[in-house]
Formats: sequence, C-alpha cells, structure tokens
Amino acid sequence: MTALLRSCVPVMLAAFYMAVALVPARAADLDRLEAFLEVTGFDVALESIKLTAETAPNMIGLEADDFGAEWTRLVEDVFDVEQMHGMALDILSQTLEDDLLTHAVDFYASDLGQRLVVAENASHMAEDDALKTEAGEAIVAGLVRLGSPRLEELKRLNNATGSEDASIRAIQEVQVRFLMAAAAAGVIELQMEEADLRESLKAQEGEMRRNMQISALSGSAYTYQSFSDEDITAYADALEHPKMKQVYELMNAVQFEIMANRYEAVAQRMSDLRPSQDL
Repeated sequence: MTALLRSCVPVMLAAFYMAVALVPARAADLDRLEAFLEVTGFDVALESIKLTAETAPNMIGLEADDFGAEWTRLVEDVFDVEQMHGMALDILSQTLEDDLLTHAVDFYASDLGQRLVVAENASHMAEDDALKTEAGEAIVAGLVRLGSPRLEELKRLNNATGSEDASIRAIQEVQVRFLMAAAAAGVIELQMEEADLRESLKAQEGEMRRNMQISALSGSAYTYQSFSDEDITAYADALEHPKMKQVYELMNAVQFEIMANRYEAVAQRMSDLRPSQDL
C-alpha cells in the first residue's frame, strides 16, 4: 500500500456500510485473510493508525503533550493493534471477494511487490514525520528542476489508489464523528449542530485538497526513492488494474472506518483526562 494511505484515499464510508449490509458473510478463510494482511502490508498500515492519534487533541485546540503520560496510556489501550487487526478481519471476511484477494496477493507476493511492501511498511512506521516530509519535498523539488517524467508516474500511483473526493469525505467523517463523540462525552461544548459542523468542514475542502496533493506526492517520492523509474511505472500499471482498484477501495474504507471508530473511543475517554472546555 502507498505511504499516504493512512491520510487519504478511502471510499465514502456510507457506500462502504451499504456494501457490508448487502454482501453475505462468507469470504476467504481466516488463514488466507491473515496472509492477505501480511503480504500486502495492510497489517502495518492498520498499526500505523496509532501514530495518527497525537493529532486527535488538535481538533479541539489541545496538544497530546497536554495530557502527559496519561495520553500515552490511553493511546496504547484504545489503539490496541490486535483489536484493530481483528476489526479488519471481521469486515474483510464479509466483503473481500476471493478473486480480488488472489489478485492482490499474486502481485504483492512477487519480487517487486515484496520490495514495495518493505519500503511502504518502513514509511508507515517512520517516527519522524517532519523529516520524512522535508526529505520528500526535496526529492519532488529536484524532480521538478530536472523535468523528470518520474513525477507524473508518482502522481499515477496516488491517483490509482483512490479519488480525492472520496478521501476528503472520509476525512471529514472521521472529524465529525470525533467531535460529536467528544461533545457527547462532555469533553467539549460544541457550539454548532452536526449539519453546521459538516458545512464548516466542507468550506475547507479547497485547502484540504491542495494539502492532500502536496503531502501525497512528497510522501510517495520519499517512500519509493530507491526504486527505478521502471519499477514505479510497473507499480502504477498494477494499481490501475480494475481488480486492484477495488481492493484499494475496500482496504481504504476499512482503514478509515477503524480510524473513525477508534477516534470516537478516544473522545469518549478524554473526559477522564481533562476538564471540559468550549470549542
């Protein structure tokens, strides 16, 4: 999976819920699903959700450091890796068709696929996001100066893994669910109705889209810096296959649903860490 998966490219969660309701509970057996998670690197992408937790307090004007060691303990508890892993298996067991699973595993089990997963896993779990962003931006600037066609191939990678519109809607859904849960738990006093909150977030879409494009490009440039232009093109071709696009739509929907679910749990627990405040 590409390095920017954790911050973008899911399908609309509403459509995802409908798919879960309509698809009968069948799916590949547990062993095959476990192999799918490992071979594609999706298990590490899920684990990396925990690394985004420090941004949750920012939504209500706070910093993770404001909570000290209590925040670390809360994150370890709420973003339990085994629990998130189990949630993913539960959803995929009802939605991931066998032919799609086989198609994805066949590619990622190849030599190129496994080299990509190693690089993507390392990027997902990188502790210094600022350093990664700075390095990625420097690589992009160099490619621009050279007029390198590699830049367009990196854009193909990002475009192939999902639409910007779906990504933005999913990110907004995570924010809304977190803020509504925080208000319900008494962590904040929300000064607007849910519909007004959604409208406020929608007004920020232009800036969000620009930031997303810049972040995605620099992230891909950093993650795949050791790969040849031919490797990047081959990966873009693989990601543009209709079956792989379906796999990514599902994986991204699963990842963002788990993120939203865990952010709601964080919001509900934050009332035990800090007195209420207005937003």
